[in-house]
Amino acid sequence: MEGLISLKSSPGTSLRSFPSFNQPPNSFARRFSMDLPLRRSSFPAIRAQHPGTISPKEEEEEDALKVKEWEVGMFQNEVAASQGIRIRRRPPTGPPLHYVGPFEFRLQNDGNTPRNILEEIVWHKDTEVSQMKERRPLATLKKFIENAPPTRDFVGALKAAHSRTGLPGLIAEVKKASPSRGILREDFDPVEIARAYEKGGAACLSVLTDEKFFKGSFENLEAIRNAGVQCPLLCKEFVIDAWQIYYARIKGADAILLIAAVLPDLDIRYMVKICKMLGLAALVEVHDEREMDRVLGIEGIELIGINNRNLETFEVDISNTKKLLEGERGQLICQKDIIVVGESGLFTPDHVGYVQEAGVKAVLVGESIVKQSDPGKGITGLFGRDISL
Repeated sequence: MEGLISLKSSPGTSLRSFPSFNQPPNSFARRFSMDLPLRRSSFPAIRAQHPGTISPKEEEEEDALKVKEWEVGMFQNEVAASQGIRIRRRPPTGPPLHYVGPFEFRLQNDGNTPRNILEEIVWHKDTEVSQMKERRPLATLKKFIENAPPTRDFVGALKAAHSRTGLPGLIAEVKKASPSRGILREDFDPVEIARAYEKGGAACLSVLTDEKFFKGSFENLEAIRNAGVQCPLLCKEFVIDAWQIYYARIKGADAILLIAAVLPDLDIRYMVKICKMLGLAALVEVHDEREMDRVLGIEGIELIGINNRNLETFEVDISNTKKLLEGERGQLICQKDIIVVGESGLFTPDHVGYVQEAGVKAVLVGESIVKQSDPGKGITGLFGRDISL
C-alpha cells in the first residue's frame, strides 16, 4: 500500500513521494531532524536585498525549503520533542479536518487539552494563521512587498543607543494586556504610546500583534509605522509559519520574534533565511540552557533574547539571564558578535544594571513602562536617568 497513499497539503505546496510508513514514526522523525539541517546548509546563503527583489533562484530555494518543512510537519511534534521542545504545535489527537487515510485517523480525547498557556496560544495561532492564509495567500503578500518601503536597521539602532548612553538599548513594548497580568492599560492608544517611547529615548519598539491573548493587532503595528514613528519596529507575534513573516513585513515590521520554545531548529534556520531575504532582523528568544545551545548552533543569528519568564508557568527570575551567559556560552556569544536582549522582570535601574553586568546590550521592557501615565517618564524611572536625545 506504500505507493498508493495520497496525502493532501495546503494549496501551492509541492508533494513528493512519502517515505515508507513501515518505518516507526519516531525513527523517521529522528532521521529528518538530523538530516534536514545538513541538507539546508547546502543551499547558498540568501542575501538581504532591497525588499521585494527576489530572484528566481531564491524562489526555487525557498520552495525547496518549504517542501522539506512540510515533510517534517507530518511528524512535527516528534521532531520537536527530540530537540527538547515541550510545546506541541497542534493537538496530537482529534478529528481530522478531512479524511486522508488511516494514518491520519485520530480520536478525540484528553490529548486535546493544552498543557500550559503557551501551548494554548500556539494551538489557537495554528488555527488563526490557517484562516488568514486562505484569505491572503502568500502570492498576494509578495505583490504587496514589492511596493513596501525599505526596512529600518533594528540591530544598528540598538548598537547606536548602547554606544550613546552606555546603557542597554531599549526596546519599549506597546502592549495592552497579557495572559498573566490582564489589562495593563485601559486608555490604550498605540500611536501615542509609541511616540512617548520614542521621545523618552527608546531605540526600538516592540508591538504586540496577538489579538486573543494580548489584545494587540497587526493594525496597531501598521498605524505606528504610518504615523511617522522613526524607531525600528519589532513584530511581537507567536510565529509558527513563514507566512506570518511576510505579513509582518507588509504591515511595517523591521524585525520579528522567533521563539525557540515553539520552533524546531529546522524552522528557525528557514525563518532566519526568510527574514534576511526580506531585510528583517530576527530576534530569537530562548529561556533555558538547551534552547540557548540550540540557537548558538544556528548560523546567521544576530540577536538572542533571554526571557526571564518561564513560558510554561509564567514565573519570572532575572537571574536566568546571568545563568545563560556564564562560561563558554558567554564567550561564544562574544565571538559571534551576537547582541543579547534581556526580557521580562525588569522594573528598576538595579534590574537593568544586573542584566547589563551579566552581558546584555539591550533590554525589552513593556509592563513597567506602559502602565505609567507618561511612558516617557517611565523610561527615565527604569534607567534611573533621562536617556532621551
